[in-house]
Amino acid sequence: MRAVSLHPDAILVTSAVLQVNCVIVRDGEEAFVIDSPVLPDELDALPALVAQARFPAPSGLLATHGDWDHLLGRLAYPELALGCAQSTAERLAAAPGEAQRELREFDEALMIERPRPLALGSLQALPVPGRCEIGERELELHAADGHTADGMAVLIAWAGVLVAGDYLSPVELPLLNAGDRLDAYLATLARLRALLERAEHVVPGHGPAIDRARAAALLAQDTAYLEALREHGAQAQLPQGRRSRQQRAVHARNVEALSSPRRS
Repeated sequence: MRAVSLHPDAILVTSAVLQVNCVIVRDGEEAFVIDSPVLPDELDALPALVAQARFPAPSGLLATHGDWDHLLGRLAYPELALGCAQSTAERLAAAPGEAQRELREFDEALMIERPRPLALGSLQALPVPGRCEIGERELELHAADGHTADGMAVLIAWAGVLVAGDYLSPVELPLLNAGDRLDAYLATLARLRALLERAEHVVPGHGPAIDRARAAALLAQDTAYLEALREHGAQAQLPQGRRSRQQRAVHARNVEALSSPRRS
């Protein structure tokens, strides 16, 4: 696990697996944990890391969307409520146990043992677009669907940090889970474009944090890729730097998804 300061009020924590990002944000005597690292020792270390940074103990958790690898904050802080977009709360309620099952499958594949199972508890559904109070300030919540049917991006405006969820990653292609999400994905990219002028750091769900200029370039690449995917299917050109065998497999999944029914 790697931890770096993006701002006096924002710490970025990156997991050693999947490059999953977690952001700890504070204002005054209140702090939230947005998304989560993955490995058990990383989750166990979060409270000590927060204390060493002289941040207040978190009073809440936020998840950008309902994929299992963004929901593990409850394993570090089982007493805290998990806040998420209304769309995410609906997704998780419609598929109870799905995140836990996918986590178990991941753990079994890598022979990871956890001291306790994931329990999401009662979710706090947040209106998106909207705002979430923290200390004397507010986090801005913006709709971010397309990768999945649910989700939100979180703008920490005073710190210049945009937590984008599974968008604007320099290490992975846009991933569709069903073809009818392509337009939604493009709409999310348009919303994120409008937020970039207010962000010095953009934190994708996976991969290193990037600056505004790099995020704008990735956004343009991702938009061009998705438009080419719709027009040319399997023949769409992949963005430069994201043409590895793994990303070609993601592209193949996207091509398949174009003809697949919508799913959560």
